[in-house]
Amino acid sequence: MIVHEDVICSFCGCLCDDLTVEVEDNQVKRVKHSCRLGASKLMGHDRIKTPMIRQNGELTEVSYQEAYDKAAEILLRAKHPLLYGWASTVCEAQKKGILLAEEVGGILDSTATVCHGPSVIGIEEKGLAGATLGQVKNRADLLVFWGCNPAEAHPRHTLRYSSNVCGKFTSEGRKCKKVIVVDVRETRTSKNADKFIRLKPGSDYEVISALRMILSGKAEILPDEIGGVSKAELISLVELLKSAKFGALFFGLGVTHSRGRYKNIDNALSLIAELNAQTKFIIQPMRGHYNVAGIGQVAAWETGFPMAIDFSRGMPYFNPGETAACDVLARQDTDAALVIAADPASNFPRSVVEYLAKIPVIQIDPHENPTTFLADVVIPSAVAGIEAEGTAYRMDGMSLRVKKIVESSYPSDEEVVHNIIASVRRLRSNVIVEGGT
Repeated sequence: MIVHEDVICSFCGCLCDDLTVEVEDNQVKRVKHSCRLGASKLMGHDRIKTPMIRQNGELTEVSYQEAYDKAAEILLRAKHPLLYGWASTVCEAQKKGILLAEEVGGILDSTATVCHGPSVIGIEEKGLAGATLGQVKNRADLLVFWGCNPAEAHPRHTLRYSSNVCGKFTSEGRKCKKVIVVDVRETRTSKNADKFIRLKPGSDYEVISALRMILSGKAEILPDEIGGVSKAELISLVELLKSAKFGALFFGLGVTHSRGRYKNIDNALSLIAELNAQTKFIIQPMRGHYNVAGIGQVAAWETGFPMAIDFSRGMPYFNPGETAACDVLARQDTDAALVIAADPASNFPRSVVEYLAKIPVIQIDPHENPTTFLADVVIPSAVAGIEAEGTAYRMDGMSLRVKKIVESSYPSDEEVVHNIIASVRRLRSNVIVEGGT
């Protein structure tokens, strides 16, 4: 038996790096220190066994090269292909994906546009008062969880980075910290909070604005109730925020997907900036997929834009609301799609998925999911962090190296995308030669 120490979990944006994994006969047999979600991924489950191409309505097994060539053919025939996903794969594959999008003049978009895309836009407008999760662990004595539920979505966040961990300057752990939860309903996280504030759905912007007014000494002009919360309760909350030596506000999709969208984030960033005039406070989005932060970083390096990048003009063009995956599919402005490390058939609006089913779809993924049933080309790949190594970005922007702990016959996502690029170039070259131009 081989024991791997300090393994990084490639499940969620926490990227917990303290796992112990026992491997026997090239299979993961036991995982220590992980949450159940991470352990489930590391232990593995049913896989897509071979590449497949849809022929006469049925997916038929083919070789990898045949799958690469068919994928290249679909992308080259398309006038405006969409390359979507990228959040659950490593940065090396993401970089190749940007190159592929340039090659075929397509749109490259990540799952961020349907989760924390509004956060990214808000941060672009206002800037981020951020910190590493290590700083939060060691210094934060007040934690605010707004529109998120880490107890179920990021199970080890509180145990490793925030409310329940002992840090250098918070040696008593939970005893020396206050936890505030702001949400529209009770959650497992709220049940363990010192203070729970229940908002009316869609009132985040109003409540944040009220907090800013109270902080600036204008509480007297507020009504007695804002967003379902009494003014007295909000005044008490502001006093708690001001009393923190080091505060951290973590926010989730409850804020980014309620009315206001990126303006909610813009407003929250302003609140944190104003709190920093009186104490020390940081703000952090609770990123979901383990490397959704990475695709934003890689895309920004390579193109100047974090998501929804259209290369059809011969240069990167970015306009969320126009060039995001759901937008182009809803307008029927794309005629082929490559989906990697994502499952839009499970997450997109029904009308969008119905159109996706009408166009050629290429899927790159280790596991079968609802998108597989729409796909015309299915290419199985290795699981990053288990069967392939690479770079991933934690939710706080720290880059970490995920390990390869078992051998696999599957190619990595990076290899798959690289080989599709090679097929695209070869097929295009053949067309040019045959055409005599």
